[in-house]
Amino acid sequence: MPQPSPRPRSRPLPQPLPAVTQDALVIADFRPRGRTRTPDDHRPPGPYRRLFTVPGARAFTAGNLIARLPMGMFSVSAVIMIAGSRGSYALAGAVTATGLAATALVAPWTARLVDRYGQARIAVPATALAALGSLALLLCVHYGAPDWTLFAAYAATATTPNTGGMSRARWAHLLNGDEKALHTANSFEQAADELCFMLGPVLAAFLCGALFPEAGTLVGAVLMMTGVLLFTAQRSTEPPVRRVEALLTPGTSPLRAPGMRPLLAVCLATGAVFGSMEVVTIAFADEQGHRAAAGAVLALQAAGSCAAGLLYGALRPSGPAERRHPWCLAVMTALMTLPLLAAALTGSLLVLAGALLVAGMATAPTMITNMTLVQHRTPEGRLNEGMTLAVTGLLGGIAGGSAAGGWAAEQVSATAGYCVPVAAAASALLLSLATRSRCHSRAEAG
Repeated sequence: MPQPSPRPRSRPLPQPLPAVTQDALVIADFRPRGRTRTPDDHRPPGPYRRLFTVPGARAFTAGNLIARLPMGMFSVSAVIMIAGSRGSYALAGAVTATGLAATALVAPWTARLVDRYGQARIAVPATALAALGSLALLLCVHYGAPDWTLFAAYAATATTPNTGGMSRARWAHLLNGDEKALHTANSFEQAADELCFMLGPVLAAFLCGALFPEAGTLVGAVLMMTGVLLFTAQRSTEPPVRRVEALLTPGTSPLRAPGMRPLLAVCLATGAVFGSMEVVTIAFADEQGHRAAAGAVLALQAAGSCAAGLLYGALRPSGPAERRHPWCLAVMTALMTLPLLAAALTGSLLVLAGALLVAGMATAPTMITNMTLVQHRTPEGRLNEGMTLAVTGLLGGIAGGSAAGGWAAEQVSATAGYCVPVAAAASALLLSLATRSRCHSRAEAG
């Protein structure tokens, strides 16, 4: 008869760890150790993943991106369409400049109506009117209408609502004062702007060349209308409309808010950086006999800005935005010297492309911080108007910078033209420093 095997000796049960050790293990569990992730790991999601867990965020973002893509298409499409039909780049440039000036005048009023009556009630008819203006321009060009009709038709597109501002207003409403999440949202929105202005011109040039000259304008109008309809259909995330009486009070105007006007002056100087850089780069590529490559070279600058914007949003910058703003402008001023050095020392378009890629990395962090300050200084219930005023300042700066950069490239040289964005960035830095010093003086006097 077999003997039963001896029972194994039981091991003592593990004693619970002290509370301090358990807390240390919990903290260590959230720290990256470079080890393989297991199902038991419960690490917090990244900032962008947390951002899009907000109910309704993905839906309104998708519609907004579709509506925003044509913003980078319309100018290029209009230039190609008008210059190809009328044989005059001067006429094409004058028409697009007229549309830009009209937008700078009309956009703040459109934004004020959006704040007063709601995004859906105003944005849809305003977009429809702008789309009709684009279609009218297309028909005038196609059927050889007089030149003055081109100016009138393109001026009608000025009612295009600021979809980027409306999207930022939704984030501000949904995040409800969460500064870290709002920083990530602003970073994403700036990266989306850069992406749309990077892909828009490429798509417009492809459509106009591969299909027919009016294709870019036609597709842009359809995308804009479709995107705005999808965006405004997400009513659950739309900011509530404030009382009309409060919006009519003169003292609540964003222009009269403390610190807003100097900030808009900084936007004007920053826009001059963008406008001059674009024109001068096209002129430099033309001097090198590679004008067709200018779009790809400029796209690298936007790509660098887009990547830096996403990275900046994933980080948690320390200190208030008022303190970070001059530092961002200082870095941008320093990096804007790289294209000047590349053009002056090498004369190589390839080296210039690399310099623009690096220089663009300072753009998005600067704009993110700038837009954060605009949000802080805009009175309650007027956020879309305040954001649109900042965009209007940028548009005005782009127009002035384009003119200054074009004059320098034509009268001196394209290489000398790269001094214009450096001077514009330095002006923005000086304005920011002067404003900060004035605020400190007032605080000490108070």
